[in-house]
Amino acid sequence: MTRREVSGRYRGSILGLLWSLLTPILMLMVYTFVFSVVFRARWGIDGEENKTQFAVVLFVGLIIHALFSEVINRAPALIVGHVNYVKKVVFPLEILPVVSMGAALFQALMSLGVLLLAFVLLNGFVHWTLVLLPLVLLPLVCLTLGLAWLLASLGVFLRDVGQVTGIVTMMLLFLAPIFYPMSALPEALRPWMLLNPLTFIIEQSRQVLLLGQMPNWLGLALYSLVACGIGYAGYAWFQKTRKGFADVL
Repeated sequence: MTRREVSGRYRGSILGLLWSLLTPILMLMVYTFVFSVVFRARWGIDGEENKTQFAVVLFVGLIIHALFSEVINRAPALIVGHVNYVKKVVFPLEILPVVSMGAALFQALMSLGVLLLAFVLLNGFVHWTLVLLPLVLLPLVCLTLGLAWLLASLGVFLRDVGQVTGIVTMMLLFLAPIFYPMSALPEALRPWMLLNPLTFIIEQSRQVLLLGQMPNWLGLALYSLVACGIGYAGYAWFQKTRKGFADVL
């Protein structure tokens, strides 16, 4: 189903799966121009920042946000969009958010390939710590799946949920250190940014990918504990409420 989801997204288009590479590249070019030229956001990498360095730093944040937002934005319509699975066949509905996550991970993997290629062209090497990236992303995957199960269930009973998720994910885009570093904020506001579930994962991903540093293991353990709790709660809620799906649909 994940393979069908990925291939069906671009079926009928001339470029096909090539769009999964072109889309993040085009968006990266636009964001880089807007925030490094128009708004002149600065990270101060190695004392002298240039647009290519800004693009690499920016791309890490965009990949993380895209992985999260794609699953969350699609979750409220997953059950509503597969009525036959609810009413006419015996089907494990809890798989649908997992399928959506699989497709999002495929897109993230393609974008990551572009990022690593750009990093090699700019620096001539990659840090060995990139092998730790799956450990950094795994808690986010668990958290996102938990929220997806919750939203998929709520989307059956409250159709407005789909409108809310789009607004929330857009807010999280600008309330995470994607276009600007946390150091650009007043010190009093920095702890509040950590309430954004993307902030910690973006910072740790940059550490292992761009800086060659080990992640914050304690912070990652605490994040994983919370993420697993949310993942379990979301799954339990989905299983508890699925009995009413057929009646509503």
